[in-house]
Amino acid sequence: MRIRRTITTALAAIAALGTAEPSAAQSASPVQPSWTRGGVCYEVFVRSFYDSDGDGVGDLRGLTQKLDYVQSLGARCIWLMPVAESPSYHGYDVSDYYRVDREYGTADDFKHLVAEAHRRGIRVLVDMVLNHASSEHPWFKAALADTASPYRDLFVWSSTDPGTKGPWGQTVWHRSPVRAEWYYGIFWQGMPDLNYTKPRAREEAKRVATFWLKEMGVDGFRLDAVPYLVEENGVVNGAPGTHAFLREYAAHVRRIAPNAFTVGEVWDSVAAVLPYYPDQLDAYFSFAISEDILAAVRTGSARSLFADYLALQRTVPAWRWAPFLRNHDQTRTLTALGGDRARARLAAALLLTLPGTPFVYYGEEIGMTGDKPDERLRTPMQWSAAPGLGFTLGTPWETPSADWATTNVAAQERDSSSLLSLYRRLIHLRASDAALGSGELVPLATSDDAVAAYVRRLGDRVVLVVANLDTLPRIGIAVTSSDGLLRAGRHAARSLLGGPPGAPLTVGADRRIRSYVPVDTLAPLQYRVLALTR
Repeated sequence: MRIRRTITTALAAIAALGTAEPSAAQSASPVQPSWTRGGVCYEVFVRSFYDSDGDGVGDLRGLTQKLDYVQSLGARCIWLMPVAESPSYHGYDVSDYYRVDREYGTADDFKHLVAEAHRRGIRVLVDMVLNHASSEHPWFKAALADTASPYRDLFVWSSTDPGTKGPWGQTVWHRSPVRAEWYYGIFWQGMPDLNYTKPRAREEAKRVATFWLKEMGVDGFRLDAVPYLVEENGVVNGAPGTHAFLREYAAHVRRIAPNAFTVGEVWDSVAAVLPYYPDQLDAYFSFAISEDILAAVRTGSARSLFADYLALQRTVPAWRWAPFLRNHDQTRTLTALGGDRARARLAAALLLTLPGTPFVYYGEEIGMTGDKPDERLRTPMQWSAAPGLGFTLGTPWETPSADWATTNVAAQERDSSSLLSLYRRLIHLRASDAALGSGELVPLATSDDAVAAYVRRLGDRVVLVVANLDTLPRIGIAVTSSDGLLRAGRHAARSLLGGPPGAPLTVGADRRIRSYVPVDTLAPLQYRVLALTR
């Protein structure tokens, strides 16, 4: 379908819904959704998750059939990569913001998915691609065909070729196929940027949000490539207009659905992300933390593990930042770690015992592999060793990874020591333990940089994590706190992941941990999660 709505109709619809936005003070105070208290979100590429009809392409009915798996994993939220109509396999160039991609199913299929997810206590976020539309979108086609079209304001035009390059040296001004003019598209000529300096574009974006929140029942959005929403005065990344639009958009979402959750993609350092708080989107992905965890596990040193966590913790509540290991644009964890499953297990343990609202990319929990090009990062989910890898009765849309017959859900379901079992245990533990789910992070000094040690603390609930990042054992490693953490007295150290307890801890009147050796020996790449209780 190709939707043909006039801007006048769009604006009238917005007016009918009511357009009064909250004040800046209201916008600056987002409501914490209950699921984020200890919750983990699971990223799904619908095309690759489960095929219900045998055409080789994953679909919404297939995902609905696999919600019990998501629930058993312990995820309280799923983020769906783009599900709106698009001419591309990935969906990041939308040709109709108001229609579900026909390869995935119908609007009714989507609503049924949401209802079944909600029945299981799982929230549904959808990818919202606002920076650009598809060159196949009727809005853009109409704007190309007629310079007097009301859709012209939705895009950025120039009567001459400005000749400027993008932040990666790419061409961003593209020649019109109709006449001597150029249009702006920072990522590709097939993705013309939307023009949020114009009220019409901003109102249409809010109308799309209202449609998905109210008509389709979603619980929020992941917003793609938000630093590039507005280009002004030569600034293309994080321009003032971008922040203004995000503030306006977030205020609208909060008015329509106060408990909705919005998380933005800002692929940059923590320092670059902080200006997007406090009154814009609810949360942002922390790419820096992803790199910190993988670097610590890869190099065997904890020296740089905590700095970015602490910078975020000092600034915004932990539920408002989203750590992860890998996503759909990045080399998968196991591949990035050279196939070392012990290191992959350790990376998962760090992610899921440190603060934030973690996101887990589908297949990471079983150790799927993949590297560029992008299609190889998004291969079909490996469910079993059956033909079609348990994903389809037909031919998968993309050739699966070579290890699919041995690395799959069915094999790991039967193995209590598998990576899948570890993810399940950690995700459920995070949800049930208030300190791990919402507690403050307090790094501890150790007598060896190869050992990471930290406390998660909420009230009187304290959990201690110690992890050997090296491939050699560590014996007698002592940990020390700089501040008073615990009530004076003797504390037991109960293991939260099974196994023997840690050594008892005696705390003096200053409430500090002093040269405490929680376990005699840490095996290579071993981690211990201990509840400290009097």
